[in-house]
Amino acid sequence: MVVTLNRPAARNAIDQAMIGELHAVCDRLEAGPRPLIIIGSGGVFAGGADIAQLRDRRRGEALLGINSRLFDRIAKLPQPTVAAVAGPALGGGAELAYACDIRLAAPTARFGNPEPGLGILAAAGASWRLSELVGRSVAKQVLLGGSTLDAERALRVGLVADIVQEADLLGAAHALVDRMLRAVPLALRLTKLVLDAPGPHPVADDLAQAILFETEEKHERMTQFLERSRK
Repeated sequence: MVVTLNRPAARNAIDQAMIGELHAVCDRLEAGPRPLIIIGSGGVFAGGADIAQLRDRRRGEALLGINSRLFDRIAKLPQPTVAAVAGPALGGGAELAYACDIRLAAPTARFGNPEPGLGILAAAGASWRLSELVGRSVAKQVLLGGSTLDAERALRVGLVADIVQEADLLGAAHALVDRMLRAVPLALRLTKLVLDAPGPHPVADDLAQAILFETEEKHERMTQFLERSRK
């Protein structure tokens, strides 16, 4: 599934309507798992959350975790997710990209979290997810020091998998998904589930492998491999 963030007049800022639409996307992907590509329109990924709406939110809305619940849901989708980022991915836009499994960047991509300058914190996953992705030092440079990561630095610190020209960005995301789809879907799903489980998890590894060992796909794929190797 390809989702395009499309609010050009607001630099694709994430508003309440977009949150509802992305929850609807999650409904479909949880019912029928398949990979997800998220891309922005007009050379911008997402300039942040909608400040006009955010300004009026109070304690009750903060406790609802309006953005964080959505991004957690995207992070936990059964099949891999790819953020194809051109232009700014700031604030909530950056947190949406962080929630995806893999990020690709155009040369124009910029990742940043300027929330403290607006009197709030990056509370939709950046305060812990970014640290997991790039390490605590770089995360502090972004979250406390106000640094932005351009495409080259994002690649160096491992935040993005590759840099491709903006005109080729969606095609590169499709190629990445196509490569993943050559794997057995259940193996891909269980790999993501185990990979995202907290801490060492040898029992989970064994249980997931036990499930896969019983599948026809495993027997067929390995038989094909052995037959090819004999030729």
